[in-house]
Amino acid sequence: MPIEAQGPDGSLSGTMLRSSEGEEAVALIIPGSGPTDRDGNNPMGVKASSYRLLAEGLAAQGITTVRIDKRGMFGSAAAVSDPNAVTIADYVSDTASWVREIREQTGASCVWLIGHSEGGLVSLAAAQEVDGLCGLVLVAAPGKPMGEMIREQLRANPANTSLIPAADAAIDSLTSGEKVDAPSLPQPLLPLFSPTVQEYLISAFALDPAELSARVDLPMLIVQGGKDLQVPIEDAKRLKSANPAAMIEILPDANHVLKDVSGNDPADNLATYGEADLPISEEIVTIIANFTRSRGPAL
Repeated sequence: MPIEAQGPDGSLSGTMLRSSEGEEAVALIIPGSGPTDRDGNNPMGVKASSYRLLAEGLAAQGITTVRIDKRGMFGSAAAVSDPNAVTIADYVSDTASWVREIREQTGASCVWLIGHSEGGLVSLAAAQEVDGLCGLVLVAAPGKPMGEMIREQLRANPANTSLIPAADAAIDSLTSGEKVDAPSLPQPLLPLFSPTVQEYLISAFALDPAELSARVDLPMLIVQGGKDLQVPIEDAKRLKSANPAAMIEILPDANHVLKDVSGNDPADNLATYGEADLPISEEIVTIIANFTRSRGPAL
């Protein structure tokens, strides 16, 4: 069923899928980076429908979910005029709005946050200030600052060697809170450090997920796939090391879009990003359902 929450200029939009098996917990699925919609798809080639499939799997196990479009995008287009004019703090504010609305509509005493990829960082930031949370489930979440992740990704491709000095300088500036003179950057770096997203990058680069993890005193589950091409297992371990009370589950065959992959061919792995009919890992669904059911009342 459709559900709306209050946004800055207009409504935020999402889909609530209530369990028909008796509601044992309620969760908000916070999407990953870029133009990712409530189902986990984006126009840049991702059609895996991971969030829709996760919601359907959780509903079958007694967990109600709300999956959402980010402010300024898709069904939440009216919330702000420019979806790029956003910071992590803005997403935290929207999370608080969603939690209030979900509690009002369901009667839940608290709401779980299921943060995927960038949504994991938003969840960690939200846990510092949003009321009414049961706990966190971090799925394929970064464990190091975003600037460090970008450095690693650029260095992983030998073709980027000549771009590294300029990229490092840009990351250093943004991390210190200073914008970058985009025209001075090499052309291949312009999309990454576009002026339209620099405010967002400054807000994200300032956060260390492990430091945020250490300050979370709610139940927390870290779920990481062993076949994830975007977030390495070391990131999950870094989050766990910072918060020894957290539970961690590493699924050897799961990838970034929560699908199981056989073999180690990157092309086969990436092919699953376009396969909406391919089920997500049943183990991920069961682990999340069991954790949220067993860690305190939602209703």
